Amino acid sequence: MFDFMDMSYDEPGEPVGSGPYIPDAGECMRCGICIASCPTFRLFQVDEETPRRRIRTISKLLVENLPISADERLHLDNCVQCRACETVCPSRMAYGQLFDQAQAELKVNPGWLAKLAFKLIENKGWLRRLMPLPAVYLKSGLQKPLRRSGLLKKLHLADAEALLGKPALQALAVSYPASTTKRGRVALFTGCIAEHFDRETLLAAIKLLNAIGYEVLVPPQQGCCGAIHQHNGQSAAGLIDNNIAVFNALDVDAVLHAATGCGAMLSEYQSDDGEAAQLFRQRLWDINDFLLKHWTDDLQLTSSKLKVAVHEPCSQRNVLKNQQAVYVLLQKIPGLSIAALTDNHICCGAGGSYMLTHPDNAAQLRALKQQIISASSADVVVSGNFGCAVYLNADGGRIEHPLQLLARQLPVR
Repeated sequence: MFDFMDMSYDEPGEPVGSGPYIPDAGECMRCGICIASCPTFRLFQVDEETPRRRIRTISKLLVENLPISADERLHLDNCVQCRACETVCPSRMAYGQLFDQAQAELKVNPGWLAKLAFKLIENKGWLRRLMPLPAVYLKSGLQKPLRRSGLLKKLHLADAEALLGKPALQALAVSYPASTTKRGRVALFTGCIAEHFDRETLLAAIKLLNAIGYEVLVPPQQGCCGAIHQHNGQSAAGLIDNNIAVFNALDVDAVLHAATGCGAMLSEYQSDDGEAAQLFRQRLWDINDFLLKHWTDDLQLTSSKLKVAVHEPCSQRNVLKNQQAVYVLLQKIPGLSIAALTDNHICCGAGGSYMLTHPDNAAQLRALKQQIISASSADVVVSGNFGCAVYLNADGGRIEHPLQLLARQLPVR
């Protein structure tokens, strides 16, 4: 059950242990590293809101088979799942996977709105057919009076409605040919919500890939990555198996993702068919890494004098661990000023669905991040994760994906 735990800290030649390593309170090194990295501890300043206390709760559930109290459940659920603690833990504990197992063990029974959301995410056809409704709503002029009426709050829809943007209604093409000498073919993972609400990023990704000589396939049979389901105690097995089957059937050089939140989930795909899951992961690339590796010397971007601040999503810093690729890629724009946002190690509060399930906690974290963004005096702030950008922009932000900035600097041919 716990064979995923990383026990690679053993010296070469020593037998590697098996089973989970969950430190007892007396064994904890109390180095404080995980505490300093935890966003909810920053908010509440109590030990119950630290990773080391949550791991004791997880231990009770998964190892000791003991019930947990309502307070323990509350503090466990308060976790943003940013996994910052995991990257600094001296014991190399796979906190993210343990947390997901604990949520599954708790057998979370979602409310009617959450169930509806899960169903829509699972069925992209239903989601696509419903997209004209938010488009009409945004054009109708009903938004302001409906917000003032209080009806959205009564229906528990106010937090979701505040994030609503104009959706793309037309489906993406199945294939986009290279705009220069063809070097290969790749497949693009578009996700579920992002396919409609982050269309500019997806088109920028396609444009950049075409410019370096790659045909881009967008298989319509693909579905949600499954992260929202898995992190909320629901089964993502069907979504995982579908994506593995769809992308493994394609004759492509790579499968690319442009949203780090989806990419983090895709990079950890497991399935009953271990070989199929391994093949999927072997061909999976973050688009920033792929563009860097295959960029051609003759493709020169136009210059820009913009001052750019880089927001590093938790999924990129703590799971994919490739945040430096964004900086290197942006350096291909001559004249660009590039700097990291201060406190990039602290979550912005989006946390997948956390911004909806814990809106008060998330809003406090967003306010802290917005203060940092304002202090940066940047002309543009870029973020590689759709969820982070949507959440920060809902509070008057000006966040865009780095691919959009890069695509605008492509030379006109």
